[in-house]
Amino acid sequence: MHLDMSTVLGISFWMYLLFGITSLPWGMLADRLGPRFLLFLFYIGSAVSAMAAARYVNSPSALTISLAALGLFSGIYHPIALGMISREIRQVSLAMGYNGMFGNVGLASAPLLTGLINWIWGPAGAYLLLGGMHVIGAAMTALLPITLLSETTEEATETSENGNLSAFLILLVAMMLGGIAYRGATVVMPAYFELKNQGVTHFFSMMIGRELPGNLVATFTTSLIFFIGILGQYAGGRIGNRFEPRYSYLVFHAITVPAAFLMGLFHDVPLLILVFIYTFFLIGMQPIENTLVALFAPKRLHHSAFGTKFVVTFGVGSFSVKMVEFVEKNIGIEATFPVLGGVSVFLVGVILYLIHHTSKNPEQPAQ
Repeated sequence: MHLDMSTVLGISFWMYLLFGITSLPWGMLADRLGPRFLLFLFYIGSAVSAMAAARYVNSPSALTISLAALGLFSGIYHPIALGMISREIRQVSLAMGYNGMFGNVGLASAPLLTGLINWIWGPAGAYLLLGGMHVIGAAMTALLPITLLSETTEEATETSENGNLSAFLILLVAMMLGGIAYRGATVVMPAYFELKNQGVTHFFSMMIGRELPGNLVATFTTSLIFFIGILGQYAGGRIGNRFEPRYSYLVFHAITVPAAFLMGLFHDVPLLILVFIYTFFLIGMQPIENTLVALFAPKRLHHSAFGTKFVVTFGVGSFSVKMVEFVEKNIGIEATFPVLGGVSVFLVGVILYLIHHTSKNPEQPAQ
């Protein structure tokens, strides 16, 4: 399509926005109606939207609408799935870690598969593959039984039901800032690596004896980075299950700050090392964060709580796409990660306040 970076970001904006802001109404529906039907709707709606994107891939306006619909239906997944995990499984942090690991298999595979399919069949092929995978998911959801213990057993005690509203609101601010950092990083990574990893591209081209497209190497690198995130998710799930989750959350985010600032100064192999560190901890904190949501939110409203989380992380966080677009056009793409590092500095401050706010009674979230 030969579109510049700012135009691509503009086309994807509504998808990211709707992906986030629809999470709360989807979560509220799940708390009232249950999660089963909504899981099926997620797969069917996403399949139709992806196939529409394949059909209109050469029309920027129609592609924008198709991707917006994809974001709308994709917003169903997180509040429904994470709410089910938090209500049905005892070792919440560990389960969140495993869920995140499989999610990151998808994140890691997507750039690589998309790059390869785009190289061979063009962008429409990538959207057709996505639609086909959602059709398979819809079939599995319809055919496989889902038994929810919360529908057949008594609810937990009143104390564990109440949560801690003030702590949850503070956590929402932290998650919003984390969403800005995460979305900004994932959006800019492929273009950033294509620009800053030219030495790596040249090395692999020499190794195989033919010139490789820079975008193919960049998408492969992005996939590798998300595989590092899988290890981070596993570590985060284990650590959040063993240690106090508030302090674990603080440490994981604090480590991302120096890595983000240094990423603006290096290229090729040193840059990759820094990105591995950044991604390991930025993605690895997610099971810990989800454990804190489950800890502070009322259990009867867990779907809505996770929906609220993704409104602020992916909905408000989607404005980082506009922020990255502004930085790229006015300062340069090299400044994007230092700017995201500045966001993480504020995030660490909010987590410190959360720890202070809850320090009087850390063992009992309900007051």
